[in-house]
Amino acid sequence: MDFSMIWLFVITAATLLIIPGPAVLYIMARSMDQGKKAGLVSVLGVALGGSVHVLAGAIGVSAILMTSATAFSIVKYLGAAYLIYLGCKTLFSTSKSTASEMPKAHRKKLGKIFYESALVEIMNPKTALFFLAFFPQFISPSAGSVSAQFLLLGAIFIILAFISDGLYAVLAASIRKQMNVSARLQNQLTGYLYIALAVISAFASQSKI
Repeated sequence: MDFSMIWLFVITAATLLIIPGPAVLYIMARSMDQGKKAGLVSVLGVALGGSVHVLAGAIGVSAILMTSATAFSIVKYLGAAYLIYLGCKTLFSTSKSTASEMPKAHRKKLGKIFYESALVEIMNPKTALFFLAFFPQFISPSAGSVSAQFLLLGAIFIILAFISDGLYAVLAASIRKQMNVSARLQNQLTGYLYIALAVISAFASQSKI
């Protein structure tokens, strides 16, 4: 690929990633709910989910979501339902202790957080649609394998997203620490973030990104 085209992709992708999207909302929700470590683990999970979409796009699987309204709707609403479940479960938590006093038994294990984060990202068809709409603008068939170019751009995007999402996770954890609010209020904030993410996912359009 043309080196100048790669740099243009990096600049464009970095600009897009600055704007908080669904993945960032999820990561910030995790950080506010359970702290920086949980937020950073969520970043890893989201990165894994994004990598799955990159691989799917490279081999053409994501194209199914672009052409099949049924497949798109199934994945979209399953993902939205899962997020609403997480949001409601958090909102109805009855804990009244502060975050620092919250017993470890009430906290999710990091492994489960990683799994949930990856699942949320994998079940967000908007990510697949975005990759299919965005990456081809920087791919040239004359430069070699289209799949290889797609994978290269995907790897660059995932790395940039990892850095950007990590900063948002740290920021959210810092806000949580400074606020020092009750666990109940933190649960409310986290729950609403989950539900907002679900709404965004549910109203994702096949024609718009």
